[in-house]
Amino acid sequence: MSSLTVTLIQSNLHWEDKAANLRMFEEKIKGIKEKTEVIILPEMFNTGFSMNPKDLAENMEGETVQWMKRIAKERGVILTGSLIIEEEGNYFNRLVWMLPNGQCGIYDKRHRFGYAGEDEQFAAGTKRLIASVKGWRINLLVCYDLRFPVWARQQINGGNDLRGMEDEFEYDVLVYVANWPERRILAWNTLLQARAIENQCYTIGVNRVGKDGNEIPYSGSSLVVDPMGEILYQNAEGEDVFTCTLSMEKLHGVRSKFPFLKDADSFQIVNDQLEKDKII
Repeated sequence: MSSLTVTLIQSNLHWEDKAANLRMFEEKIKGIKEKTEVIILPEMFNTGFSMNPKDLAENMEGETVQWMKRIAKERGVILTGSLIIEEEGNYFNRLVWMLPNGQCGIYDKRHRFGYAGEDEQFAAGTKRLIASVKGWRINLLVCYDLRFPVWARQQINGGNDLRGMEDEFEYDVLVYVANWPERRILAWNTLLQARAIENQCYTIGVNRVGKDGNEIPYSGSSLVVDPMGEILYQNAEGEDVFTCTLSMEKLHGVRSKFPFLKDADSFQIVNDQLEKDKII
């Protein structure tokens, strides 16, 4: 069974300084010695969590997306993280999943953080992105989405027994890129473990450290959690670049031994604005 190697970059961010952030992340990426397949950056990795989209937004042909395209090609990896994108007069907190061949998938953050006014500045996304690599299906989400379990919930169509029916699962890995403040880090840690347990999947959260332009502190605590909820990696001590390998054999073993989701409630998200999942 295939494995998947991912690298998490937990970093401080230069407030609203794209050039400095891109230089910094390029240096960190060049310093990765291990062979990796996916590199994950935080939410709004090129600006910090800014509510100033009018001055900071780019389009999909802008400098940051072009930078992602170049780095992915040069390193032969998938590169992902979110940034501010303008499209047809709307601003989106958009996660970009950039492939080495220059093709990309996108996910616009569905749940905007009203406490900070994100809902006043940014439009909501209308569809999920479930990407595929080496047989792994990866559900890509952004920060505040973590507080809304229905949006991430596995929908199972496997009947009464899920043993040996791994294809009945929608996805194998949940990824959350974030700017999650230190003062609410208990919720971050707890909910990442909960998402892994309830969906029987690996769950990865990549957060930032340092202070932003509003003097809000971030303690990182990026995590990798296995399908049983055990923490495989966690760092709340500052900047870090961490590479780990996820095991498909372990994932299938958990799902086969504990077919809990066969007892789950069936449901449907009802919203006229929602589109179907996109799988690339």
